[in-house]
Amino acid sequence: MRLLEDLVADRPLVQALRRDIHAHPELRFEEHRTSELVARTLQDWGIEVHRGLGGTGVVGVIRGRLAPGGAPRMIGLRADMDALPIQEENTFAHRSTHAGCMHACGHDGHTAMLLAAARRLARQPDFAGTAVLIFQPAEEGGAGARRMIDDGLFVRFPCDAVFAIHNWPGLAVGDLGVAFGPIMASTSEFEIRVEGRGAHGAMPDLGVDPVFVAVQIAQGLQGLISRVKRPIDPAVLSITMIHGGDTTNVIPSLATLSGTVRTFDTQVTDLLEAGLRRVAESTAQAHEARAAVRFVRNYPPTVNHEAPARFAATVGDEVMGPGKVIRGVTPSMGGEDFAFMLLARPGAYLLLGNGLAAGEHRSAGHGAGPCTLHNASYDFNDDLIPIGASYWVRLVERFCEPV
Repeated sequence: MRLLEDLVADRPLVQALRRDIHAHPELRFEEHRTSELVARTLQDWGIEVHRGLGGTGVVGVIRGRLAPGGAPRMIGLRADMDALPIQEENTFAHRSTHAGCMHACGHDGHTAMLLAAARRLARQPDFAGTAVLIFQPAEEGGAGARRMIDDGLFVRFPCDAVFAIHNWPGLAVGDLGVAFGPIMASTSEFEIRVEGRGAHGAMPDLGVDPVFVAVQIAQGLQGLISRVKRPIDPAVLSITMIHGGDTTNVIPSLATLSGTVRTFDTQVTDLLEAGLRRVAESTAQAHEARAAVRFVRNYPPTVNHEAPARFAATVGDEVMGPGKVIRGVTPSMGGEDFAFMLLARPGAYLLLGNGLAAGEHRSAGHGAGPCTLHNASYDFNDDLIPIGASYWVRLVERFCEPV
């Protein structure tokens, strides 16, 4: 790898910041301490700071000192800051001090990598353009990216392109995964309320059993995946909750099914939503019950723009070295609100290898579970700090090269 020496030297400083953030996690839109730490750190390094976008969002602005040959370019780099409502099982020194809340997805590391890059860019602004450092709240289900956009992010900072990095357990340390199209799925959730007629458990003929109907609906919904959508269109429909009844000898009057739908294509989501409503309502009617469907679309699919993604891969070759850039990385059915930024601006979402899921990088005192995302035993790999920061710096310099 071709890492910048001063970023390697800065690792202890930035690692301490990362572990401080890890020890003090904050949930979506509650990132007040983290936001203050980020803003104060940027200001201490002489960086222009803007606060309040998306509530707790922070934006740093660094202008290059090289005279451009043409119109100066503006590049946005995004890091998310929020944690998850998970009780941490690690016992190392920087474990979460907040019960029921931890950085189980590496947003502390994403913030640290961008802070490290900011320090270097401010010291040596050897580029012809403007770097916009976007520290975003509420990625975990709060659509903080959309909130920042609604608050005028790209009006105040009209980026020519925007990029984000997410650490990825299971990829070797420093591998860069790049997709030239969809990389993360849309996220939708549904609830189906089945209304029947209660009766004694010994006399089912006197009622309409909503639990029985719910089971028939659950079976029928899987046919949407196997028999309605095209086999070449990836999609997931998972029923994750079925609730109904309070005691063993009473048929209830209500049962509910809830779950999630994931796709890479809005038209496939349309097909599944329509099919879900049709199966639920017609199945309920066939058994003299009624079904009411609530279908909520949360995040759209995260789809990279091809030209920025190929540019990002080329910079990865320069920083990570031969064989370390995985072009056409396998997309994930997980969701990501950076999708909203890619609907507003060209750009790409990249995966940076965090190491094997076994988590050999974790400090002594880690939990018994694997080091995977959204896991109570997860911890970010601090070896990535100089790698991700070096990549961010080179991306800015190459994107904003004088013409």
